[in-house]
Amino acid sequence: MKTDVIQIRGDLSGYEDAVEAAERFIAYHDVTGTDAMHLRLLTEEVISMVHGIFDDFTARIWLESKRTPKGLWCRICLSADKNADVEQETKILSVATSGRNENEKGILGKIRELLRISLQSGSSEDEAYLRSLTSVLHDQDNPVSNVDIWSLQDYRQSLSEMEDQEEWDEMERSIIANLADEVKVWLKSDETEVVIEKYIA
Repeated sequence: MKTDVIQIRGDLSGYEDAVEAAERFIAYHDVTGTDAMHLRLLTEEVISMVHGIFDDFTARIWLESKRTPKGLWCRICLSADKNADVEQETKILSVATSGRNENEKGILGKIRELLRISLQSGSSEDEAYLRSLTSVLHDQDNPVSNVDIWSLQDYRQSLSEMEDQEEWDEMERSIIANLADEVKVWLKSDETEVVIEKYIA
């Protein structure tokens, strides 16, 4: 099952339509109790993530599901086309010593920053930064192509190995990190896609 695809903007227009789509999704699958609350919270977190990325930012959001032996596999998907004309924010970011957006702390901030940088026509430095945060998956049907991907599970593993207490604490406080089974960010050549996965037993 797949819901209608809802347009949502950086100013949060489309928010109510997206929440209504999530409610219909929950009702269709007869999800109740804490599972229903978790799906609502995850949807709201994805929507809030797009807030303030760019003034003219537009993305598409939908929910989809599939029955599996493990349970109902739910995916909250957000997709945005790359746009070379969006504001680069160079002047704003140049004020920071690091040259990076300091709001990228925490899971939500990191995903937002991945999305923001990947959608603008970044410099080679930006490309290198994105690659440092992601692994590369190769398309088996087309060995020449590859896709950068960021994964919550990989991020959690890297934190446990680095023993970065501050980032670990931020992750533990994150709604997404605590409620989602997996979060993936695909940095494709023409779009960036964020998918939050949740299994309902």
